[in-house]
Amino acid sequence: MEKNLQKFQIALDNRELRAPKRKFGKEKMRVIIISGILSIILLLIIIYTLPLTVLSWNGLFVYASIVSLVIFLFVLLIRYFGILFMAYFYLNRYTHEKKDSFYPLVSIIVPVYNEGKILTESISSLLDLDYPNYEIIIVNDGSTDNTAQIAESLVGYQQGRRSLVKVSLINKPNGGKAKALNAGIQYSDAQFVLCMDGDSQLSSNTLRMAMRHFADPTVGAVAGNVKVQNRKKMLTDLQALEYLEGLNMPRSAQGFLKMVNIIPGPIGVFRKIALRDSGFYSSDTFAEDADITLKILANGWKIVYEPNAVAYTEAPATLYQLLKQRYRWTRGILQAIRKHKNYLYNPTLNFNNTLILWAMFYETLIWPAMNIFVNLFFIIVAVFYGMSSFIFLWWLGIAILDLMAAVYCIAVEKEEFRLVPYAIIYRVVFILLIDITKGMATIEEFLGVRMTWGKLERKGFSRAAAPAKG
Repeated sequence: MEKNLQKFQIALDNRELRAPKRKFGKEKMRVIIISGILSIILLLIIIYTLPLTVLSWNGLFVYASIVSLVIFLFVLLIRYFGILFMAYFYLNRYTHEKKDSFYPLVSIIVPVYNEGKILTESISSLLDLDYPNYEIIIVNDGSTDNTAQIAESLVGYQQGRRSLVKVSLINKPNGGKAKALNAGIQYSDAQFVLCMDGDSQLSSNTLRMAMRHFADPTVGAVAGNVKVQNRKKMLTDLQALEYLEGLNMPRSAQGFLKMVNIIPGPIGVFRKIALRDSGFYSSDTFAEDADITLKILANGWKIVYEPNAVAYTEAPATLYQLLKQRYRWTRGILQAIRKHKNYLYNPTLNFNNTLILWAMFYETLIWPAMNIFVNLFFIIVAVFYGMSSFIFLWWLGIAILDLMAAVYCIAVEKEEFRLVPYAIIYRVVFILLIDITKGMATIEEFLGVRMTWGKLERKGFSRAAAPAKG
């Protein structure tokens, strides 16, 4: 029996701020002037200090390598243990803190673009949510495959785990994820919305665990826990470990301060008034999730982290797709930092945002540059100055540190213990490759090289393939 599909004309108010036009000529001239001034200063320092130097070149490299090693390890330890302790304090408080149940109506916004392979499975996972009061709004962003037909077959009231769930569909011309999310948010009559990616699958208790935090009227959004679904390959297993150690552990630390700096695209729950007051999503950056997070924080809302609100996502399965994804992430975050740069210079506007932006600046620019420089420098020292055994001890120390962090993260999240051995090559190989990509993305963003969004080719996956726990 054919379904009668009601179609409506919707007027949407995106409230998007126009991105300021970049003056590339002035930017390049500024780069030349700043580089020239720094070069002159460096040259004067060298000219002044060189006559006072009595070390040989060999001795200079040995001394510099020791100093670099000590500084790098010191910064690494401070960074690691600072994040680790705050993450531990948050999870300890989270374990013992009791929160009342909270069950308001929630609209789940599912933006899709050419997601025909996985849309049915994604919606099926949403129908299995252990929450009594929610609806699903699919926003088809001008797909060119069979996404629209599949979405139309899902429209209507579907049987959920605890009640009937209304599934609606909005078809719109292609305009990007930000505009698709805005369409769904403004169509919704609920006071709370869950924004996700079309390829994500949510764990059954995601909504129930996330919504408890909104009993606190100062909480504007809840960031969820993203995990890699398509594992069993070295590259995707390394990404699974990265999500645990490099993304979820820092997010737990930020949750301790209620200042999560990026609500992940695959799973974020929002108080709609917080989105409205922030002007909704904007499409003037390639990191709309980072941008909306900073806007919500700037308006004084708290953002917390819920480790049991889990979204499984399909990670890039090839090296090219992975590097392309991280290139886009880096440039998007840099664009978000530039957009909110006033908070970098003026902490009186919002001190929390100033701290968050400087942390993002450090993680996106300074830390990758340090990691690349130290590895390159140590390779040169090992090859030309016979310090290979010394460098091995440095690598061993880093590997042990990553092993400790991996064991902690996997134990806390009851994840697959088989991921722990990947920590041996995680820092020296995988993260170094990612940091080189970040460095290239930073240079191209600084020079204003044009880029396109790009899209990860989906293979599709089954819920039965969810990673085993323990």
